[in-house]
Amino acid sequence: MKAIALYATKLAPCCILLFVLSHVSVAQEPEQRTPVHGAGHSIALRDLVEEARQNNPEIAAAEHGYQAATHVAAQKSALPDTQLTVQQFSVGSPRPFAGYTNSDFAYIGVGASQEIPYPGKRGLRAQVGNREADIRRADSASVQRDVVDKLKAAYFRLAYLQQTLSILERNNDLLNDVQQIAESRYRVGKGNQQEVLKAQLQHTKILQEITMHHRDVGQLQAQLKQLLNRPQDSPNIQTEPLAARPLTYSAADLLKLVQEQNPNVQVRQATLTKTQAEVDLAKKEFRPDFNLQYMYENTDRKFRDYYVFTIGINLPNRGRRKAELAQAAANREQANKQLEAELQQRLAEVQEQFVAAQAADEQLKIYNDGLVPQSEATFRAALAAYQANRQDFETLLSSFLDVLKLQLDYQNQLAEHETALARLETLTGVSFQ
Repeated sequence: MKAIALYATKLAPCCILLFVLSHVSVAQEPEQRTPVHGAGHSIALRDLVEEARQNNPEIAAAEHGYQAATHVAAQKSALPDTQLTVQQFSVGSPRPFAGYTNSDFAYIGVGASQEIPYPGKRGLRAQVGNREADIRRADSASVQRDVVDKLKAAYFRLAYLQQTLSILERNNDLLNDVQQIAESRYRVGKGNQQEVLKAQLQHTKILQEITMHHRDVGQLQAQLKQLLNRPQDSPNIQTEPLAARPLTYSAADLLKLVQEQNPNVQVRQATLTKTQAEVDLAKKEFRPDFNLQYMYENTDRKFRDYYVFTIGINLPNRGRRKAELAQAAANREQANKQLEAELQQRLAEVQEQFVAAQAADEQLKIYNDGLVPQSEATFRAALAAYQANRQDFETLLSSFLDVLKLQLDYQNQLAEHETALARLETLTGVSFQ
């Protein structure tokens, strides 16, 4: 029995480590990943984006706000309400219709009055209303892109967690076997207690990391379902494996597109255009408005009827109009500076995300071409040395954990790369394939 135990002790580490090597190569290729925890079929990001556009209540609310704003121009440019008047004029007594049959001054009158704005005011008011609609339209586009941006960031983070979770679980299974090997070696006097304690400690760290992954995955699932307007008790979302997309635009092209397609910049531009229309309208308000009145007065049949036409002129209060013009001009300058600040902020964000995407792309190449292959070579060398009794077990375990750590780091860089590209899509309106 002792001989059998010694043989098993020598053979088990080799079998386990060969098993590890096969899983190391699999972990490098996220495209081969199997679904985690039986979550079901994976769903493409573009499908979730379309679902969010259709179902997200924030997007729907912003769209309804825009639709409501399209009716503002018709209200602002319409004529003031027409006023109808009925008069009864008595003669000789306060009683109704007194003198109506015996005096040509008593009458019953029916009339109408209409306020007429100075020519050009209604058109400028319509422009202000249309610019308000433009602001709401740009704001609706901004809300939609913000929701999609949050969705993409959560999706890429969830994809990273789901891909690395399988790596951690395989690592946890492996460490269980490694711990058993260390314990068996210790029992037969081939190892020491430190190896056992080291294996147990590493096993506990992996369990802690898996627990944190489950927590983060649950939080991201809740966030995604909220953005998609799904019930929180609906099935969880399974992401597709991440793959690095190429950065097909130069920094200069992306910076130019910010001014043309960024929704936040468009909101500021529409606001500036509206304030300019308000300045023009404030200048026009110095012009007087008119009031037209017409009345038909009916007397008794024996007397002739009266016909009254009146033209009134509304003289603006120049002090109030000057204050309104000064306010409109100040609002225009404020909108101009807000546009400048918004543009600078978005340009800086584009530059930052472009640099981050480039750096992540370079890091991915370093991982693929250098770090991961080098760590594997180091691990294989440690394995050979351990099999020849020239390497201690702790060093072998350390080299293997280096491989796993680099795999996790690679997945993290991949998620950061895709998140940076998604942010650039939000800022510029482009689409990376």
